[in-house]
Amino acid sequence: MAKASPALHHSLPDDGLVPIRTVSSLTGVNSVTLRAWERRYDLIKPVRTPKGHRLYTMADVDLIQQVVDLLDNGMSIGQVRQVLDNGRSRSEPEPEPIPEDPWLRDHQRLLNAITQFDESVLNDIYQDALSLYPVDVVTTRLTVPMLRELGTRWANGVGSIAEEHFFSVFLRNKLGTRFHHLSRNRRGPRLLTACLPGEQHEVGILLFALAALDWDYRVLLLGPNTPLAELPTVVTRASNAAIVLSGSVTIEMAAIADELAQLCRTVAVPVFVGGSLTRHAAEELSATGAIVLSEDLSVALRQIDVTLNRH
Repeated sequence: MAKASPALHHSLPDDGLVPIRTVSSLTGVNSVTLRAWERRYDLIKPVRTPKGHRLYTMADVDLIQQVVDLLDNGMSIGQVRQVLDNGRSRSEPEPEPIPEDPWLRDHQRLLNAITQFDESVLNDIYQDALSLYPVDVVTTRLTVPMLRELGTRWANGVGSIAEEHFFSVFLRNKLGTRFHHLSRNRRGPRLLTACLPGEQHEVGILLFALAALDWDYRVLLLGPNTPLAELPTVVTRASNAAIVLSGSVTIEMAAIADELAQLCRTVAVPVFVGGSLTRHAAEELSATGAIVLSEDLSVALRQIDVTLNRH
């Protein structure tokens, strides 16, 4: 998650209280999640106006950022609550392990819903996770591991292509709707996002685009199988600050290396490449001039922040 900029503190009202939309902008945590953290876990205690509107102090903003950092380190929201209640430093480990990893529990529930082709239960699990965690955390801890397991199940003859397609279509619909809803009112740099040539699966780039919106980036999404030769024109016309490309392990570097290198030489903005392709082709990708992104979305977005000098 993006960190609140100290410079933004100077633009606060004289009373030091800010509305929930400003807190969302400062921390990258959407208002639905903030309300859930308050209602379910009593993590934040905003003051209320006579009309019931929430107002937050900068101490609240700093606390929310601490929660985000702990979530990025792999804690569940319940574990975060214990850390805060015990007054421990966020860098200290939990002295007593939680008996059940909530992510493993949700993973199994998600898998059961997929194998039963139960969209209603699948939707409930996914929406509940998004109400408690930023989208990049849900993606890293739940969505991507599930996509990998479904692929492994199919490869081992345990699962089916139908299961993978069922979950992928569900994600495309959910992510597309959420993307269009969240893409309004973003004010950060614009990222041009697309899949590499030959990449037909767009779930990965959709997951990245949604996480980037949570970090207050503006996102131009082109989708699957995008010809790289067309991107310089798009960069110029749409005033993009960077290009982010996605590819899976099915992409052959030999088929895209020359075109990718030409793109990196042509455009005056950074070109990032992420996805499972980077596991076996990191050196070849770097040799083209592209910047290889971590598969962890939080880490990847920090890489982009640093490259664009966005603090």
